[in-house]
Amino acid sequence: MNQSVLDTPIAYLKGVGPQRAEILKKEIAVFSYRDLLSYYPFRYIDRTQFYKIKDVNADLPYIQILVRLRSLEVIGEKRTKRLVAQAIDDTGEIELVWFQGITWVQKNLALNQVYIIFGKVTFFNGKAQMAHPEIEVYNKNALNRGNLKLQPVYSSTEKLKQYSLDAKGIQKITANALDVCLQDIEEVLPLYITQKYKLLARAKAIYNIHFPANADDLRAAQNTLKFEELFLIQFRMLKSKMIRTQKFKGNVFENVGDKFNYFYEHLLPFSLTNAQKRVIKEIRMDTQKGIQMNRLVQGDVGSGKTVVALMTMLLAVDNGYQACLMAPTEILATQHYHSLKELLKDEFVSIALLTGSSKTKQRRIIAEDLESGKLSILIGTHALIEDPVKFKNLGFAVIDEQHRFGVEQRAKLWRKNVIPPHILVMTATPIPRTLAMTLYGDLDVSMIDELPAGRKPIETRHLYESQRLRMFGFMKQEIAKGRQIYIVYPLIQESAKLDLKNLMDGVDTMSREFPLPEYRISIVHGQLKAKEKEFEMQRFVKGETQIMVATTVIEVGVNVPNASVMIIENAERFGLSQLHQLRGRVGRGAEQSYCILMSGDKLSKDGRVRLETMVKSNDGFEIAEIDLQLRGPGNIEGKQQSGVMELKLADLTTDQNILAEARKTVIEIFETDPDLAKPENQVLKAILLKSETGIMLNKIS
Repeated sequence: MNQSVLDTPIAYLKGVGPQRAEILKKEIAVFSYRDLLSYYPFRYIDRTQFYKIKDVNADLPYIQILVRLRSLEVIGEKRTKRLVAQAIDDTGEIELVWFQGITWVQKNLALNQVYIIFGKVTFFNGKAQMAHPEIEVYNKNALNRGNLKLQPVYSSTEKLKQYSLDAKGIQKITANALDVCLQDIEEVLPLYITQKYKLLARAKAIYNIHFPANADDLRAAQNTLKFEELFLIQFRMLKSKMIRTQKFKGNVFENVGDKFNYFYEHLLPFSLTNAQKRVIKEIRMDTQKGIQMNRLVQGDVGSGKTVVALMTMLLAVDNGYQACLMAPTEILATQHYHSLKELLKDEFVSIALLTGSSKTKQRRIIAEDLESGKLSILIGTHALIEDPVKFKNLGFAVIDEQHRFGVEQRAKLWRKNVIPPHILVMTATPIPRTLAMTLYGDLDVSMIDELPAGRKPIETRHLYESQRLRMFGFMKQEIAKGRQIYIVYPLIQESAKLDLKNLMDGVDTMSREFPLPEYRISIVHGQLKAKEKEFEMQRFVKGETQIMVATTVIEVGVNVPNASVMIIENAERFGLSQLHQLRGRVGRGAEQSYCILMSGDKLSKDGRVRLETMVKSNDGFEIAEIDLQLRGPGNIEGKQQSGVMELKLADLTTDQNILAEARKTVIEIFETDPDLAKPENQVLKAILLKSETGIMLNKIS
């Protein structure tokens, strides 16, 4: 691309100027001509087809009809005042209604004139009606002027509209930008790729994404730009992975030693599943290559990721290295520490916990033992990456719930050793294959896709508010059996905007329904201090309280085998992934466990699908696929900071085939021409150079 033109500040574009330029920058991050051309329409209005009145129905999108105006009158007074017109064609009648701008509209309409009307048809008392239609006089010149096309619709904001930059305003300045820039748009994909996949020339694709003449042109443009977008993401990720494997040597774990074998033969409390064995073998192979490992382990709630992490950390210890496990919250870090201590049986391996709440004396002892090598395994929060924490020889780092850490935080772990440690990333949030390919395209992926033998599936039920007494009765039955119960609320304080049960109301309700001294209740939420949280958690863990009322702070990190019931209030307001995570807090003991989803009596379509999905399925990967379809990739919890959700055009729910082809193509390029030395790949080498000098790939797209 000719940057001198495409990188021209947007203020210089015809129809923009300094004031509009400022508002474009603030509202939609359009700084240059290039940015504007990358601001794609979010839908298109089909002006290529006329409908007959007899053929319209309420399910149709915005449509246009050719009509003759038969009558026009103002009805009502003041607040109820409206302009009503009766319009006809040769098949029937439609009513046109205006509630605003009545005087201006009335002055510009003429009886018996033929008009093109455009809008959304609704039905009132069985009669077709169109409110505030776009309307223009029908004549051959109007047709020739080009209004009968797929017209782009751009997202706007209230502030943009104040500067006449509504959808039509953005359409006008985009047309101006194309007039100036079209000939300067260069290709970013090699010719052999565009020919292989029958993609459009880039300038043509950009033009057709904004102003397609027909549906075929639009589809071709979308296919080209989606492929390009996904190709560039995979290109960046896989190049990064290639550089890492070439640049970063890895410690070689030659031995499966005494600690690993002793734990496996004498301390492991259950048989490993085939999936766990497979993942341990994959990690074992990675750590023998002399290349730094970066592996993601996905496993559903309760699939045994922690045991896999422990056994691979013991592998590091057997080879003379230290290991660490970093978790995003103190609750989760503490839970991991207690779980590993219990599995390791006291002094089998030295292990310590470091969090923000650790006392100065504890920190000093941990620091000394780490530097001397006396301490083998350190569990903690982001406190692990603080400068005073120095390892003697860190060889293996486990990061739990990786998406909750920033890139820089993770990178600090790499710098804790001369040779960067092997990195094992774990997540209990199942990620659909397409999303994993895009989010973690530079990692090797392992899946623990089976649960330990003997685990009873959690029984999930959906109850409405009107069935609350039934829920209370069930709770009392379970408590009478000696079981414990979680109740999760989405909010701490009452919100005026959202009609949600909140935690404090919940505590009051539960205290009345489950009074002292027969029942005791723990309360845990994010605004408690760490000590208070831990105190309340421990009361529940020890069985001193039967009910824990909490917010989603317990989504991860609580393991109480005696807790057999998870009740989620306002379950329709949670995403599927979060519901599944919360459900996974029970079902950890031998007894049958239950998840009760409480909702209001009225549900949206998506809300109903989410709750029905939870009731019928315990498979986290199946649930994740449905969640992706319902919510879109940008809304799946915790992924926003990945950067990949800034997709302009591609949709991971519908464009899986394009993603697969793009990734396959990138892999083939790096296998046959890793240095991008071939003449046909010079365009890609140029992109890489721009990327390395600070020009981001998404700027190119």
